[in-house]
Amino acid sequence: MINGQACGAVSGFRYGICPMSFNGCEVIAVHNALAWLGRPQKLADIAFRMERFRVLMGFFGCNAYKIGRALSYFGAENVRSRETEGKSAYIVVFWTKRPFLSSIHTVFCVRTDSGTEVYNSSNGCTEMKIYKDIRQYIGKRKPIAVYSVKATPHKDCTSSA
Repeated sequence: MINGQACGAVSGFRYGICPMSFNGCEVIAVHNALAWLGRPQKLADIAFRMERFRVLMGFFGCNAYKIGRALSYFGAENVRSRETEGKSAYIVVFWTKRPFLSSIHTVFCVRTDSGTEVYNSSNGCTEMKIYKDIRQYIGKRKPIAVYSVKATPHKDCTSSA
């Protein structure tokens, strides 16, 4: 799992025209979801796939409404909605302050008995954070998009049908 997109080696990787420390949260959220599902992929492969969804040459990151396509491409079953309720694992996209006047941030979350685990909660936070619920983390802001992901059995590529 990747936490703290402005820390370590990941901060210097490129997505579009910028380093991932600036605009890579969507790519990192997809990476973390795939890792949690047991389907890890190279970060470079995910970024390459998501390049087709970048906004303004990647300056504004990835189109929030196309994240599900990247998840599906890597075999992750997902459903897009605008609510986090009833979802055990999901990617959430939200405005960091005022809609259209601030940046967006995208994180991967897992609901557990101890609360909601948030991965890559901020640029400088190198650990997963646990919040009572997603509202404690994003406040009263409504999510732009939510992608629920669920673990599904892996298809064995070596077996004959």
